[in-house]
Amino acid sequence: MKIVIADDEALARRRLRALIAEIGGHTVLGEAADGREAILRAHELAPDVVLLDIRMPGMDGLEAARHVAAFERPPAVIFTTAYGDHALEAFEAHAVDYLLKPIRRERLAAALERTRRLTRAQLDTLRADGGGGADTAARTHLCARVRGDLVLVAVEDIRYLQAGHKYVTVRGSVREVLIEESLTALEREFGERFLRVHRNALVARAYLAGLERGPDGHVYARVRGADTRLEVSRRHLPRLRRLVRLAAGARLG
Repeated sequence: MKIVIADDEALARRRLRALIAEIGGHTVLGEAADGREAILRAHELAPDVVLLDIRMPGMDGLEAARHVAAFERPPAVIFTTAYGDHALEAFEAHAVDYLLKPIRRERLAAALERTRRLTRAQLDTLRADGGGGADTAARTHLCARVRGDLVLVAVEDIRYLQAGHKYVTVRGSVREVLIEESLTALEREFGERFLRVHRNALVARAYLAGLERGPDGHVYARVRGADTRLEVSRRHLPRLRRLVRLAAGARLG
């Protein structure tokens, strides 16, 4: 099978490479040092399996697995970790297996053999059954496809989210991308980070610059770092006005 290894420790990656070479019959296509890089390598190299550490800087392995599981043809994920307190979360994140470090060759060989025997239908069923519980942590990035490439947008960098007919526009500091996700689900996942201003739009609380009335009589939200003004519905206007007044008072104070 074709494998990508993701671990923030170079020594751990080298050890996994050596174990895989001893087992034989598999090819390591590439390596990654964090969750974000793991997603990009998995998309670029299309492995059968990703050996994925859980505790990594930036984006951890649990979040990376959630993104990888959304691929059209996702690889199987085997978690490799020094900590035993993430087993339930790992299987909720669609993992085929969970290996504790230091990893023994026999245990790794068994996990790879189990993965090899799983059919595509069985992998799809595993992912469907492991859809992530209510306690799943909010993602640090959103994932979009732009002309065949994978683009990761940091959630803390997002100015607003606006729903269209089929897609949601994600406005970052530099560019806009489209994702196929529900605005309601995004609002539920990210809680108070975003404010609902209209049935079709969420604005990042940190980037709400103020409110203004347009020539058409409607009220619009100004978003710092974005040229677009977003219409505010009457339903959400009172809350937004209170928040803008509180923010202005805090600055004056």
